[in-house]
Formats: sequence, structure tokens, C-alpha cells
Amino acid sequence: MPVLTVFHTNDLHNALDERRASRLKALKDETPNSILLDAGDAVSAGNIGVRPGGEPILRLMSRAGYDAMTMGNREFHFVGFCLRRKIGLAEFPVLCANVRPAGPGKQVPLRPWIEKEVAGLRVAIFGLTLPMITERMLARKVSALVFDDPTETAARLVPELRRNHDLVIALTHIGLSSDLRLAKGVPGIDLIVGGHSHSRLEAPEMVGHTAIVHAGWWGHCFGRVELTIGGKGITVTGGIMEL
Repeated sequence: MPVLTVFHTNDLHNALDERRASRLKALKDETPNSILLDAGDAVSAGNIGVRPGGEPILRLMSRAGYDAMTMGNREFHFVGFCLRRKIGLAEFPVLCANVRPAGPGKQVPLRPWIEKEVAGLRVAIFGLTLPMITERMLARKVSALVFDDPTETAARLVPELRRNHDLVIALTHIGLSSDLRLAKGVPGIDLIVGGHSHSRLEAPEMVGHTAIVHAGWWGHCFGRVELTIGGKGITVTGGIMEL
């Protein structure tokens, strides 16, 4: 039976060092059919803060072998150039499906979703984050981006991903309570890897057929979850460990 192993972190807030990055890389390298994901707020800059040289933690995450992360509120900036500067050192996709250009000529330097082929499985991974700038806010007049509701976005996207993939993973930075609503409101998601609320789930929390995992904050822990596809569906096991 095909088994996919997902290692995950969230809300690192720049607390990833060389030792922790090396451990994550070693775990991924020694585990067949594995991927490494982050659920946002990897950087420590504030929502409007920008390091001129970029965020160094993204270099560490790149060397650790991260496959994708979702944009957290810390990675966001309403100025397009500043957003590109904040995430520019990531050598992996930064995801957010519920964001779009705020006007003509503006671009989104993010991807809504990616596909990974692991263990012979087609795996779709899409990102969701907090609506930082919405249509109703005056700030949208100066913002390069505007956000849609995460659950409504997922409701539109998941059926399309489900048709063409064996597994669908939501990489979210909306908090545990919103992840629970997402799982209840949008069928077809196999795994939600979440962040923002700094929650520690010692084991996956099941909502129907959807598993939800969170791995704390500041790099104290990381998560490991295994998805096994069998004749009776998908079995999810795992937990969190000290990093």
C-alpha cells in the first residue's frame, strides 16, 4: 500500500537554526516518499517590516529541503516589491490560493497550489491564509493584493483538485478553529497542515475524513504524519516530536 510521510512545521518566527534545519533535512532524506511543509509565519518581521537582504531563515529552509510553505501574515506585505523581497530567498514554492491582484497591472508572486508525485501518488498541495486585505477595506486602494474568504476559496478549488489527484493537502495559516470549520465545510481534503494559532496537536484531529495537524510554535516541535492508502480509504497516523 502506498504510504506518504509528511513532515511539517509552523510559526517558526525565525527560530530555525542550523542544527534544527540539518535534523529536518536528515529526517526527510532518510525517509522514503516524504515531503516537508511549513504552514506560515516562518519569518520574524512584522506585517509591514522588510529586511533589505531578505529573510535568512528562508535560506535555511531551502537547504533543509522544504517542498512548500503557505504565506503567513508575517510573510505578507501590501506593497508588491516588499512582498517579493520578503519571500525572495525561498527556493521552494510559497502558496496562497485565496489571494489575487488588487487591480490591473498588479501581480501575485505566489502560487495557489502545486502538484507533487510521491510513492506513485499524485498529491495536490494548496495554500490558504488569513484575509489581510479585503474588498471592504480602504487599505485595498494601496495594496497590491486582496484576499478572498479561505473556506469559500477551498470550496471552489478542492473539487477540481480532487478529480485529478490521489491526495489533497491544505497548507493553511488561519488557526485551528478556522481549520475545523474548513474541514467541516469543505469535503474532499485529506490533510490540513495548519498554523497561526500556535496550537500543539499531539495526534491528528479527525473531522470526518479530514485529518488536521499543528506543530506548536518557534521550532520547539515538528510534526510527522503518515497517510496510507488502502482498499478502505486513507489511514492517517502521526504526532509531534521535539526538534
